[in-house]
Amino acid sequence: MDTLVLIGRIFFSLLFLGSAVNHLTKTSYMASYAASRGLPAATPATVVSGLVLLAGALSVLLGVWADLGALLLAVFLFPTAVLMHAFWKSPPDDRQGEMTHFLKDCALGGAALMLLAFFSYAGSDLGLTITGPLFDIS
Repeated sequence: MDTLVLIGRIFFSLLFLGSAVNHLTKTSYMASYAASRGLPAATPATVVSGLVLLAGALSVLLGVWADLGALLLAVFLFPTAVLMHAFWKSPPDDRQGEMTHFLKDCALGGAALMLLAFFSYAGSDLGLTITGPLFDIS
């Protein structure tokens, strides 16, 4: 089971690592998009969200307080779904694409919450991690 969980952690983290790199290396482009969605202080928000993504993804990937990393990703995903992909406010031509992004963020946020529970519950019994969980919700 440990190997299967490690493979899942790797694949789950890839999306967030790529997003973190984009937030941190293409900040002006990403901030322009955030500003177009009405996000105040778009540039600092883009940098902070990139750092949250990086920390969360690396935490889950490496198994260093992976429960905390999953929580960080969930904390990023749910507000992002509402603020950046508010399909109900989009013009009809954009609505389907924004709804897809909204639902993807919600689904990934739900998966991150499940990972939080899983890592917290499994504790140090889960192999192939550097540390045990930060939280104990058993």
